[in-house]
Amino acid sequence: MASFWLASRSSRRFLKPSVSLSRTLFAVSSYHPTTATAIPNPNPNPYQNASPFGPFNQRHRWSPSSVEFDLRLLAHLSSLPSSTGEKNDGNQGGHGTKAEASWIDLYLPRQARPYAKLARLDRPIGTWLLAWPCMWSITLAASPGHLPDFKMMTLFGCGALLLRGAGCTVNDLLDRDIDTMVARTKLRPVASGVLTPFQGLCFLGFQLLLGLGILLQLNNYSRVLGASSLLLVFSYPLMKRFTFWPQAYLGLTFNWGALLGWAAVKGSIDPAVVLPLYFSGVCWTLVYDTIYAHQDKEDDLKVGVKSTALRFDDSTKEWITGFGILCMSSLALSGYNAEIGWPYYAFLSAASGQLAWQIWTADLSSRADCNRKFVSNKWFGAIIFSGILFGRLSS
Repeated sequence: MASFWLASRSSRRFLKPSVSLSRTLFAVSSYHPTTATAIPNPNPNPYQNASPFGPFNQRHRWSPSSVEFDLRLLAHLSSLPSSTGEKNDGNQGGHGTKAEASWIDLYLPRQARPYAKLARLDRPIGTWLLAWPCMWSITLAASPGHLPDFKMMTLFGCGALLLRGAGCTVNDLLDRDIDTMVARTKLRPVASGVLTPFQGLCFLGFQLLLGLGILLQLNNYSRVLGASSLLLVFSYPLMKRFTFWPQAYLGLTFNWGALLGWAAVKGSIDPAVVLPLYFSGVCWTLVYDTIYAHQDKEDDLKVGVKSTALRFDDSTKEWITGFGILCMSSLALSGYNAEIGWPYYAFLSAASGQLAWQIWTADLSSRADCNRKFVSNKWFGAIIFSGILFGRLSS
């Protein structure tokens, strides 16, 4: 009996603080300061004369109201918005200034993270858009009934990764002052000050050195043709300062692989095949990058840079529909001149549907939807590649 009484008294001593703390939290949450004349409180605070240790030295009896408050407090805390996981508003589309965690933050050493972000390794869509015209051209250059040269495709895939990273580095170095004024770009490594311009320049040299190693494995004609693309890579970031058509200039840059891929396999270019292919890529770029540019049109106006999104304005969908028609027509002409098999045209019809879906359903006032449509172009490239592959195998 004595042991039971001691255990009961001890358990009450351990339980009292939590009950008292609950009542204290309730007292704090229900306090509303006012500057008006004080009104006598019918339920004075029982701890107003308490010691500095607050409620932990008071004696209380258990009551259902304290448990009721604990449940209310738990429900209130669970309903608070998360500080890290709230979704962006539909019109934001990741446009906020808070950096999003990616595999770079999880797996790479801390010193390497800014360089990986400078090369946009966490956003591979740019590499896909640069690589697909190369893959189209290499596959078109394959012999009828044969698979494309996988070694050449691997080289061009690695080259696309490096050249895209180098292009992003050049862009961030030249645009570092502009990037600080644009919500979507202000946290980029150079603009935010995580990397100095000198560090970015050294990283650019490293990427170009690796790219040179890939270029030297091609034939002499392709080496000259590939090296000439650097003029476009280095000058593209400046175009938005001088013309409303930087997207067209990006198209000339990003689709250079349509010329280079064929030359790497054949040792020269066939204008009847590769020029329509190259032109189709330029028109494709005008479609997807104009949609992408609508994300930044407010910031572009504020900063004073130009884009086709600002040039076309409310007529954007009419313009990009025209570019889409030119893109598909040029792809058909290139395939016809290459004497490719019928499966190519079946896939071309599917790609036309995908491109039409992008244009007709794009909400140009929503940054999130513009970004979704832009990213979906990796599937457009994959459809065209599949059509060329099956068409070449059946020809």
